[in-house]
Amino acid sequence: MDAIDLKILALLQADAGLSNAEIADRVGLSPTPCWRRIRALEETGVIRRRVALLDRDSLNVGVTVFVQVRTNQHNAEWFARFAAAVETIPEVVEFYRMAGEIDYLLRVVVPDIAAYDGVYKRLIAAIDLYDVSSSFAMEEIKYTTALPLAYVPRSSTVKNQ
Repeated sequence: MDAIDLKILALLQADAGLSNAEIADRVGLSPTPCWRRIRALEETGVIRRRVALLDRDSLNVGVTVFVQVRTNQHNAEWFARFAAAVETIPEVVEFYRMAGEIDYLLRVVVPDIAAYDGVYKRLIAAIDLYDVSSSFAMEEIKYTTALPLAYVPRSSTVKNQ
């Protein structure tokens, strides 16, 4: 990747709705080479997909809950059942396997505590868990989907122009 690719990525992270012509103009390319670069970034998986970011409050899911899960079962069969159970719960928007004292961390979005209680009950009905601890976010201080681009190894050649 070179500096132009990084500029394209920065622009798309800020607004995936920009037209190819707008991106090309902002990075100093004509539309066809810009389109080729974007397509190459998509084909190599650097750009996984383009989505719309929705306002949680407008959709009545403004409460964020971080759910810490510990298990005493560390085998592939249990994990497959757990992952399948989590997949069926749309309120779980992020799911991580962790190192340390907590085995799994889930980020859940709901309208209120009662709705979270419903999520909790569905989760524990679906799979045996050793310990579940929930923390409710009081305030969102920083939230971004944009990844830092400063760590991307750069090439000095300009490609696909």
